[in-house]
Amino acid sequence: MTKTDQVIDVTDLRRVYGGGFEAVRGVSFSVGRGELFALLGTNGAGKTSTVELLEGLAPPAGGRVRVLGHDPYAERGAVRHRIGVMLQEGGFPSELTVGETVRMWAGCTSGARPTAEALDMVGLGKRAGVRVKMLSGGEKRRLDLATALIGQPEVLFLDEPTTGLDAEGRRETWELVRALRDGGTTVLLTTHYLEEAENLADRLAILHEGRIAAEGRVADVVASQPSHVSFELPDGYFLGDLPPLGELGVSGHEVTGRQVRLRTHELQRAATGLLLWARDAQVELRGLDVRAASLEEAFLRIAREAEGGTGTGAGAGAGVTADAGVSDKETVA
Repeated sequence: MTKTDQVIDVTDLRRVYGGGFEAVRGVSFSVGRGELFALLGTNGAGKTSTVELLEGLAPPAGGRVRVLGHDPYAERGAVRHRIGVMLQEGGFPSELTVGETVRMWAGCTSGARPTAEALDMVGLGKRAGVRVKMLSGGEKRRLDLATALIGQPEVLFLDEPTTGLDAEGRRETWELVRALRDGGTTVLLTTHYLEEAENLADRLAILHEGRIAAEGRVADVVASQPSHVSFELPDGYFLGDLPPLGELGVSGHEVTGRQVRLRTHELQRAATGLLLWARDAQVELRGLDVRAASLEEAFLRIAREAEGGTGTGAGAGAGVTADAGVSDKETVA
């Protein structure tokens, strides 16, 4: 990616709060035009603290940030009308209707799309006359998204966009975000749903204690972790009766009683070799479970490594959470 392709460019970014707490500690990354980039992290990782700097809500304590080629804080006027922001909570006046809320927002936005179009995009077209206070939590999140989209932004910041949505609403939001990205909108997403990041993101970064622990294409981050094959040893057989594990491409294993769990970066080779052995031996591998690596496994492994002091990853066992300034209160196990 060349400098001219970079819509968001962050170099050695730092953010310090009162009392000297450093929430963002030298973060660097870039996001290309039409790319969806996800920020993940554990409790207090610094996700929202970072995003607020990109949105121009505060100046950095150090480093450099550019959005659409401008400093989003010092040159806010050159950036604000070209970005859309979906905060964790919108805080809309409760007595206004949905339609009135979006029209009010449109009145403060240059180049606003029609109110009906914005509401239809998020599935609230039939709720335009309902007061905000009567909306469900999921509907309020849809309204947040509608106001973020009202200005037809070139860059869209989504902070936990599907919190409170049911499964259907979450999938519909994913489809909308994909369509926006495919239309050329650059999207920066924070989420505590790893499945969401895995389904939507082109690239991602995992933050821990204000630093980037891992970054790259989603497939590459996932591929860095081993896949697993689990099964129960047939009666009368032991681990040594299996084909040599090295020949199966197995990098490690655990045995608990009769249960065997193999780790491999060559899942097809390991599974095929094991099944051919079982066929030739005319035995059944009870409880066979062949599982490819996932973003969740990658995240948790980075977490464990950080806790053990062997890497710079996320804190062990911590859930991916919504980061709110200095401290995080919402944890997803």
